[in-house]
Parts: sequence; structure tokens; C-alpha cells
Amino acid sequence: MLELYFWTTDNGYKARQMVEESGLDYAIRPIDLTKREQHDPEFMKISPAHKIPAIVDPDGPGGQRITLCESGAILKYLAEKAASDLYPADPVARIQVDQWFIFGSATFTTLAQQYGLFFLRFGEDVPPAKKHYEATLRDLLGVLDRRLGESEYLAGEFSIADITCYPDVHIHGIGGIGLDEFANVRRWHDAIEARPATGRAWGPH
Repeated sequence: MLELYFWTTDNGYKARQMVEESGLDYAIRPIDLTKREQHDPEFMKISPAHKIPAIVDPDGPGGQRITLCESGAILKYLAEKAASDLYPADPVARIQVDQWFIFGSATFTTLAQQYGLFFLRFGEDVPPAKKHYEATLRDLLGVLDRRLGESEYLAGEFSIADITCYPDVHIHGIGGIGLDEFANVRRWHDAIEARPATGRAWGPH
């Protein structure tokens, strides 16, 4: 059984959505960031940069036990392990998934987290930073909205590209800026929210 080291962050929910979509059996191992449990030396043997999510798979390639951190790596690994269409084998389809998956992981999430830092977690009000990151997040939502005006999902079919973007849209779009200006993103968000695996992933832990 997989072990998922998890906390209720955007990246944590990415991994939990992916493991639910994969259909693989798993157990949650909470890592309470508010108590700095991510710095526990035993956890850092699994995640050297003291970040969640992380997984332990006792039945990895060749039957070997593997540990894996970084949400993007986890999503790709689980999709391939489950032989899932969420990371397609077709090379042309995979190119499209990779493009939007990397955009989501490297650009969208990274900048959305800065929005969350200054609007939700920073100890003082910094209006210039808030103005900058709100404009940045609106621009990124516009990128997604234009793409989703052309395609039902980011890479055509539902994939890891959608899973990597959904948590930040849910947290900072629905819960922050709002999606009134981004009708295509709202349609996409609601379709993913309605998936049974999404409901389970965002449920009790």
C-alpha cells in the first residue's frame, strides 16, 4: 500500500487527487506543517528538502521500495504506475500534456503561491506586493481561460495537467480573486470538482 505524506496545501491536494484518480490503495501520513513536522529527520529521509507531498511505494519498479517527493514527479509516477490515460502513452498527446503540466507546476502554482503568501499568510500588509501578485494571478487565469475556450481540458482530455492546476484555481480563484471574469476556467473547475476522486481527495484526512 502506498503511503502519502500529506498536508492541506495546494501541492498536497495535487498528490491526493492523483492517488484517488489512480485507484491505487493508499494511506495518509499527515505531516503537520504548523508544527514543523516536515523538519523531522525521519521525514527528511523521504523528502530531503523537507517538503510535502511525498510518497513511499513498497512495490515500486522491479518490486523495490521507492520514496518520491515533489508533486510533479509524484503525479507522473502514479499515472504511469496505474497505466492511466492521465499521462498518455501517445507521444503527440504527451507533448500537449507535458506543456500544460509544466506550465501548471513551474509557473502557475509558483506564482499563485506568492499571491497566497501576501494575501493570506504574510504577517504585515504589503500593498505593492499584493497589487503585483493579484495582477499576475489574473494574467495567469487569463492564460488558462483562453486555452479552455479552445479545449475541454488543458491538454484535450483530462490529465495530470489539469490536476496540477486545479488546487490553486480552487484555493486562490474560487476562494480569492473569484472566477467571474473567467467563464471557461469556472466551467473547467466545476467539472473537475464534480469528479468523485476530487470529492474524496478534498474530504476528511
